[in-house]
Order: sequence, then structure tokens, then C-alpha cells
Amino acid sequence: MTQVTASEFAAVVILSTAPDLILAKRISHLLIEEGLASCVHIGQPSLSMFAWDGDVQGEQELPMTIKTSERVLDQAVARIVELHPYDVPEVIVLPVIAGYGPYLEWINATTKS
Repeated sequence: MTQVTASEFAAVVILSTAPDLILAKRISHLLIEEGLASCVHIGQPSLSMFAWDGDVQGEQELPMTIKTSERVLDQAVARIVELHPYDVPEVIVLPVIAGYGPYLEWINATTKS
């Protein structure tokens, strides 16, 4: 496998969630359409348990794995927060340290320059 360091293409992965499939699809569609993401993987609904307002709570959520470039990261995060109904949506950014070169090039080519 050909590997390329993230510094060459500066790809990142954003982890987030959505409360339902309609919102997950909307966020995904808009991020891709606006050049803020190359791909969004929407996972199966699962139970999220979390501390909120001094209590342990649980809600069904859909995980979203968003592939994008570092150069549009701030815009992508702002757009997720803007579209999300939660007061504090999950938005966690992970660096891509290496990957298949053509895939990383595709991420670079499909996000805004």
C-alpha cells in the first residue's frame, strides 16, 4: 500500500453524531455540496450514554465519520455546529497520519481550495 503523510495532503477525520437519519443525511449532504467534506460515513443507530445537566442520560444517535481536509476544517466544524440541534454537539477532530495516496489526493481535490 502506498502511504502518504498527512502533511502532504493534510487530511483529517471529524467524528460527530446526529439524533436521527434525516439530520445525519442533511448535514452530510450540505458538507459535501459546500466542499467542506469529501465523504461522510453514517453508521447504524446506537445508544450513547453521557453525563449532562448533572445526570447520566442516554439517547439513540447515529455516528458520523466525516473525511475532509485541514484547510476547510474551521468552516466544516462551524457548519456542523450551525446545523446541529444539540447545545454542545460532538465534534472531535482526528489527524490522518498516513493513508492510501490516491484516496488522500481525492480528499484534497474534493474539498474547497
